[in-house]
Amino acid sequence: MRTAHASGKIILSGEYAVLFGYPGIAIPAPLGISAVYEENSEIKDLSVEWQQMTGKPHWQEYLKQIISHCGTFGGTLSINSPLPLGKGMGASTALLIAVTKCLIGEDKEKALEIEDAVNPGNSGIDFAVIWNERPIKFQKGTEPEVIELPDDLLKGALLIDTGEPDQQTPELIEWVTERKDELEEPLRTIGSCCKKLQQHENLSDIFKEHNLAQQSLGVVTDEAKSLITKIEQEGGAAKVLGAGSKTGGCGMVLAVNVDAAQVPSQYPVIQL
Repeated sequence: MRTAHASGKIILSGEYAVLFGYPGIAIPAPLGISAVYEENSEIKDLSVEWQQMTGKPHWQEYLKQIISHCGTFGGTLSINSPLPLGKGMGASTALLIAVTKCLIGEDKEKALEIEDAVNPGNSGIDFAVIWNERPIKFQKGTEPEVIELPDDLLKGALLIDTGEPDQQTPELIEWVTERKDELEEPLRTIGSCCKKLQQHENLSDIFKEHNLAQQSLGVVTDEAKSLITKIEQEGGAAKVLGAGSKTGGCGMVLAVNVDAAQVPSQYPVIQL
């Protein structure tokens, strides 16, 4: 029996901006995905047990792609994913890393090759932070830099589930890329938030600036904007994690300096 675990990720700064050469900072999430492989030489096929995948055909197909790139296996692959799926916390990359480590071992180059194959157009920041399991500064074209951040930086912060986006990340990346020239200012602002984080400037102020820039990109839904405005009115700050959305849910929102009781009751909340 072989086991592996991969944490999700929390991008503190850098959504979309990292695609165009600006720096980003991400940390491992406290939630992740685990995989267990029990080999059975008498079985030619790989049976998958993954409760959280039920009713999610996109994730079923995605997992099949990962496994096919790893090779042929006989036995059972069991997956447990308390990490929210498709909500901006790196679940697709966490799944890939957990499964590849479980099936083929600690082969970083092979795992990265599979990541590029099944997640075309990825910025690289998710893979870097999830594989290293340390806070990292990422900038396209350079090696990820492991950095030190205060251990209690997000103590008491909230992860707020606003629902699954209508658009998948590749579609949103293409949409933002088509408009990158007109979006230069907000992209630059997001990049500058990375420097402010490393200079230990006030986290609430950074999140407020980052949120406005994400809104300018068009990836924060009206509902998410209203939620974040309420959080700011209560003295806190918040930003959308990951790709966001144009319609539907907006994935996970990270909020700081606000009590869970002040979040509207329709939103599931995880306290860090």
